[in-house]
Amino acid sequence: MLTVSTVGQRLRFNGRVQFGAFVELLKPVTWFPPMWAFLCGAVSSGVPLSSRQGAVLLGILVTGPMVCGASQVVNDWFDRDVDRLNEPNRPIPSGRVPGRSGLAFAILWTLCSLALGALLGPLGFGATALALASAWAYSAPPVRLKRNGWWGNLAVGLSYEGLAWVCGAAVLVGGTTLPWPILAIALLYSLGAHGIMTLNDFKSVKGDHVAGVRSLPVQLGEQRAGVVACVVMIAAQLVVIGIELALGLPLHAAIVGALVLVQLLMMRRFLGDVTGRALWYSALGIPVYVTGMMVSAFGLRTLGGIP
Repeated sequence: MLTVSTVGQRLRFNGRVQFGAFVELLKPVTWFPPMWAFLCGAVSSGVPLSSRQGAVLLGILVTGPMVCGASQVVNDWFDRDVDRLNEPNRPIPSGRVPGRSGLAFAILWTLCSLALGALLGPLGFGATALALASAWAYSAPPVRLKRNGWWGNLAVGLSYEGLAWVCGAAVLVGGTTLPWPILAIALLYSLGAHGIMTLNDFKSVKGDHVAGVRSLPVQLGEQRAGVVACVVMIAAQLVVIGIELALGLPLHAAIVGALVLVQLLMMRRFLGDVTGRALWYSALGIPVYVTGMMVSAFGLRTLGGIP
């Protein structure tokens, strides 16, 4: 049974704390998407960020290093057997985080994230709690949503983009409700992120086959999975454009439309060699997608307190 004292003890190896290995488990490079989504939510609220600087900084800390970091540790712990095949140099399979220290760290970071999330108000705390529950459901048995790419990618997209966006708007707006356009656009970009997560699955196809993880590249084959990823991403953005036009935001709709055209050109090249260019498209195409998120957020901001 894990207790607070045993958690602390298990973060030690050979008599000293291995800070580098535990920081590596948190994967700082993955923090950007939820922090960006949080900022999009904050901007979309229409409330000046300067009026709530402390809350904004706390929200960035919670969505990035805390909640996203916790999800990475949880995932690495429950993926340790797969990682021995795919990425044996990771902290847990390599032994740099020994024994059950990874699980102890995952529990500790989750509890700390909940504690900080409680400072973000009712909606902010609710979004934090849901994101953490999703992280555990994604990786941990018996649920382990990641065993099926359809459900697992949906859970990650909703957590990294939608819940982080809602959290950002809630922190600025306060109260317990948000205007429907903020919720709708946050949801759409979350659904589009399903395609982003499919792109991420291309790097671990071999290990997923062996471990029985039914990612979309495993289920559909890599070519068809690439097509699905592209269709999902573009479809979500087209609906966003429609909403922006309905709200009287033609300039923002046009900018998002231009970004969609850029993505379509890049997707054409990606689909010519999905296996060889999945990482290429992730590196270059996804930044174009998330730029559209901020453009849409500024569009909502210009409406100032949407009814």
